[in-house]
Amino acid sequence: MRKDAYVRSLLLGVAMMVVGGMASAGDNWVGSWKVNAAKSEFGSSPIRTQSLKFEATPAGIKLTAEGTDGAGKPMKAGYTSKYDGRDVPWEGNPMAEMASPKKIDDNSYENVWKKGGKAIATAKVGVSKDGKTLTVTTDGTDAQGGKVHTVAVYDKQ
Repeated sequence: MRKDAYVRSLLLGVAMMVVGGMASAGDNWVGSWKVNAAKSEFGSSPIRTQSLKFEATPAGIKLTAEGTDGAGKPMKAGYTSKYDGRDVPWEGNPMAEMASPKKIDDNSYENVWKKGGKAIATAKVGVSKDGKTLTVTTDGTDAQGGKVHTVAVYDKQ
């Protein structure tokens, strides 16, 4: 009887690891990405370079964005989220104080940017079927109330 209980516990543990592994592997944006400026549309605020790094951590997926802006100044921003739509602090983003990323499916999520408690932009993020391209389409308003529309295309590194 003990042997049967041990085998069942072992099989249950293996099944839980497999299911848990599948859940964390389902966020296909996890990894490192580099902006492809030739394929991107930055509108009035171009960036020179940018890389995104999504890392799975116990607290959720950590995003770190680094690069240089159109004036050549370094920029770095990031947040950690469970991609459940809850607000999380967005350090280093001059346009937003909070991020509210929410997973749609394994290849996409939507992120509402907030400043002063108000939604100012929505970014739709998707990974191509082949897993080699990540596209971020952002629509919203800038600090002066003007429309913002950008499409940033990133290549998997």
